[in-house]
Amino acid sequence: MRNRDNDPRKPRPKGGFARPDGRRGDDRPKHGRSGAENRPPRRDTTFKQDRPFKQERSGQERPKQAFRPDFKRDRSSKPDRPFKKKIWRPQARDHDGPVILYGWHSVKAALENPARKFHRVLATENALHRLTETGMTLPITPKLAKPEEIEALVGPDAVHQGILAEADPLASPDIDDLAPRGLVLVLDHITDPHNVGAILRSAAAFAVEAVIITSRHSPEQTGVLAKAASAALEHVPIVTVPNLARALGALQDKNVFVVGLDSSGEADLATVPLRAPLALVVGAEGKGLRQLTRTHCDAVAHIALPGRIKSLNVSNATALALYVVGGRLAAE
Repeated sequence: MRNRDNDPRKPRPKGGFARPDGRRGDDRPKHGRSGAENRPPRRDTTFKQDRPFKQERSGQERPKQAFRPDFKRDRSSKPDRPFKKKIWRPQARDHDGPVILYGWHSVKAALENPARKFHRVLATENALHRLTETGMTLPITPKLAKPEEIEALVGPDAVHQGILAEADPLASPDIDDLAPRGLVLVLDHITDPHNVGAILRSAAAFAVEAVIITSRHSPEQTGVLAKAASAALEHVPIVTVPNLARALGALQDKNVFVVGLDSSGEADLATVPLRAPLALVVGAEGKGLRQLTRTHCDAVAHIALPGRIKSLNVSNATALALYVVGGRLAAE
């Protein structure tokens, strides 16, 4: 008869069988073995350098490696990393301090302007020789400099043509003292110095009497703007106003006809009625005229373009608008 107490099919109690010493637990040997001698071997914790070498145990000597203190890593097969160009940053400048003018036309026109007050003029040997050949009377003696010295002030990508000047900014006329008889140009939050400089150059070419900008959201009249203007800073007065809407109202009080230029304008600039004196208002590229600026315009017009592209860069659109408006005012 089978003993039910030793029957392996009988479920064992949760605490296991009772041992002779009174403890509960499974008295079956672990891993099929019993006792400390039957436990699995522990991992060898001795250091690798303390262990006998396999070949030494077999009677062979361990091969010695030659010491090479002059060993250098071969990098010929490693691809060269691309050269990361260091970013040039201009030096911090006081907004009330001198402005920087560079480039032949910009500096030459500034030297010919008696209203300019110079701090210093740097010129390379070739630029200094070119200044001497002009025969002009210089208000300040240029200092001979290397091209690297000028590049340190304007950046390595600037086309300085070997000449640079530091001068005080020109005084801004007051809008109340402005008495326009012909054409005035107004810039509404155009912040790119390249565009503003190109617009000033077009304004000087089309005999604009003054350019009105805001004290905020307008680039400084230095560096890139002066180079892009190409001497226009010396020929076109720039009026700086704190509030453009009030400035337009002041112009209207002086019987100035204000026309806004925007791609969403109702009429064609070539057909809208115009009269002198006239103020042409140009908005920022992409954004156009601000809503408050539009409400202070007597008319908002666009330039009709026959091609598939219906928009132009703001400097190109301004030059074309000045050509259209200037021609119409001259014909009337």
